[in-house]
Formats: sequence, C-alpha cells, structure tokens
Amino acid sequence: MVFLPHGKGHILADSPETPVAIPACDPDDPEPYGAYASDSVDRSGDGGPVTVLLCGAYQLDPSRAHPLLLSLPDLIHLPAHPGRRAELGLAVKLLAAELETPSLGTDAAVPALLDTLLLYILRIWFDERPLRGGHTAGWAAALNDPPVTAALHAIHRDPAAPWTVAKLAAEAGLSRAPFAKRFARLVGQPPLAYLTWWRMTTAARLLRASDAPLRSVAAQVGYTSEYAFGHTFKRAHGTPPGTYRRKG
Repeated sequence: MVFLPHGKGHILADSPETPVAIPACDPDDPEPYGAYASDSVDRSGDGGPVTVLLCGAYQLDPSRAHPLLLSLPDLIHLPAHPGRRAELGLAVKLLAAELETPSLGTDAAVPALLDTLLLYILRIWFDERPLRGGHTAGWAAALNDPPVTAALHAIHRDPAAPWTVAKLAAEAGLSRAPFAKRFARLVGQPPLAYLTWWRMTTAARLLRASDAPLRSVAAQVGYTSEYAFGHTFKRAHGTPPGTYRRKG
C-alpha cells in the first residue's frame, strides 16, 4: 500500500531509470480510467506474473485540513508482510472485488471501502510510528497518549458540550495544569483553541451538508448566541456563515 497524503504528482515505473512518456492523469477528470478501473494484462501466455493496480483518491478542503494530515510525510509505504494487520488486506480484497465485478450497490460500496481503507492506513501508520523511532511530540505521539486521546475523543464526540480545560482534564484523568501543558505539547495548540477549531470545522461541514437554520448549526457546535457563533466563524473562515453557505 502506497499513500500520498498531500496529493503530490508522481509516476510509477519498474525502475528509476525507466523513461516515462505517458500523459499525465488529471485528478479533476471525473472518469480518468472509465467508470472504475482499467487493466492492461500481458496475454502472451508465458505464465509471467500479473499485477493489478488499485488506485483511489480523496478530495479535501485544503483550507481546513486536519493537523493530523498535515503532519504526515509526502509518502507512506506499508509493505505486505505476515505481521501486517489482516484488516488492511481484507479491505483491499473487498475493494478489488467490487471494482472487478460491479453490481447492485457498488456505487455506495466503493466510497465506503475507500474511507475504510484510509482509516486502516492511518491507524497502522500511527500505531507503528513509535516502533520506527517517531517523535515524542506531534499527532503520532498524541494518538499514542491515552490522556490526550481521551480528551480528543470527548471533543469529537460532543463538540457542543460546555467544555472547559478542567472538564477536559477530568476526561483525561489529570489535573488541570499538567493536562493543558501535555495537550498543547502533543497537539500543537491549547485545548480550548483546538476545541474552537473543531467546532468551526464541524460548523462548516454542517453548513455545506444541510439547510438547517444558522441558530441550529450554532447550537450543534456549542453556541447559544447566533451572534457569537457568526463572529467566531468569520474569524476562522474569513466570511460569515450565511455567505459561506451561499458560496458553497
């Protein structure tokens, strides 16, 4: 499995010395290889190996990329080996089966399997990062730190809750000052700053995905005042929530 988190251009060849003269693939082309997949198999019958390449992509809002993704390297390579978690290979096999024989529900299955594949890639990468001598700070360390992870789960689970540093520290099982210092060191920003970032990111998604009134969106991310919500949203996104929704 090869994952390029930042979408940089790349080529695939059998050797670094092999000249590549094929046209570039435009990621904005809705169907660059047909509906789902394209194959080119050596049918000479010499019994040589056959390679099947599965390729997928994710479209992200670059202005609201999660800091977890920003911390990833340009390329993640997860080689196949007996010790690798079985779920990654199973997800690939399920995806390959859907692409090879599209059927009823394939349109729904493929995006869901791609999401699952991404989850497994990130889970394995962050779980194995400490074994590769990962840093003692940053998201790799944060996701392997039970107290900070507990606080992050609490924020993600219920962004509308009236969180304070003390309440988040209680979720983490630490006293207030040590928790705040630990969270800021690992996540890269103080607990309440991250809470606001997550609330505004969630609000942006709600504005794009629904026609709920602004007061309802504000309530879902923890604001009882529509004015306070609008002010915070504009500071985060550079535009009022109503304008943001109309612009898509």
